[in-house]
Amino acid sequence: MLKFLKILPLLVCGMAFAQEEVVQSVYFQFDKATLDEKQATEVISFIRKTDSTRIESVQIFGYCDDIGKDDYNRKLSTKRATIIKDKLIESGIKNKIIVTIEGKGRVMIDDDVVENLPEVRSKNRRVDVVLNLKPLPKIEIPGFFTSIQKKHIVGDHIYLENLLFDRGSSKLTTKSKADLDKLARLLQKYKTLEFEIQGHVCCVPPYQKEAIDMDTKKRQLSSNRAQSVYKYLISKRIAKTRMTFKGYGNTVPLGKGTEYDRRVELVITKI
Repeated sequence: MLKFLKILPLLVCGMAFAQEEVVQSVYFQFDKATLDEKQATEVISFIRKTDSTRIESVQIFGYCDDIGKDDYNRKLSTKRATIIKDKLIESGIKNKIIVTIEGKGRVMIDDDVVENLPEVRSKNRRVDVVLNLKPLPKIEIPGFFTSIQKKHIVGDHIYLENLLFDRGSSKLTTKSKADLDKLARLLQKYKTLEFEIQGHVCCVPPYQKEAIDMDTKKRQLSSNRAQSVYKYLISKRIAKTRMTFKGYGNTVPLGKGTEYDRRVELVITKI
């Protein structure tokens, strides 16, 4: 009989979390517990191809078909499980993560199973190598906020509703300064946050990207707006080392109207 392997991914759902199991089965000939080199290589490769940081434990379960006595089949199934365990340890798999080596004996066949009986029995002469995997880390997507939050992730945008500028100007308005005062107090509270100050403009042709600052007469309005916020926060005792600033011109419209594109926002770069 040909020996072969298969990979069967399973998802076992618990009350509070989902634990993933990945199973590889090694099939044996009738009344045998020998493992050829191809089988050994494939079962070792199966484990090594799995993300090692997620492997919590390994369980090895041996089985036999329904032919023969219970005691003999239990010993044979244990022998099959043990030979797999020895091969894994020999290849460098740490013994401490192998938490179960168990021979479960024979697998009984229902009385009404008559078709393909030899094939059914061949699939019961096996060892299952079960990898118990830690849950995948939660993927967090950066969001948009109107104020500093207790918890941020890198990439979060802080958009202050009143941090807007007059057309062609990089000077902070009274409302903008009031919002920045509140922001500065929160930044003093959450001292580990680092961020980029991003300046934006509206109402220029796409091919120009940047607008002219009426005060300097130079086409660097978005950068000047970002720098205005940068300097104001420095005056409020926010460390320079926590901040950078950059102008993005008209490349990142907010989609709420042109007046909202005359803005500066903060993007978290380090938490």
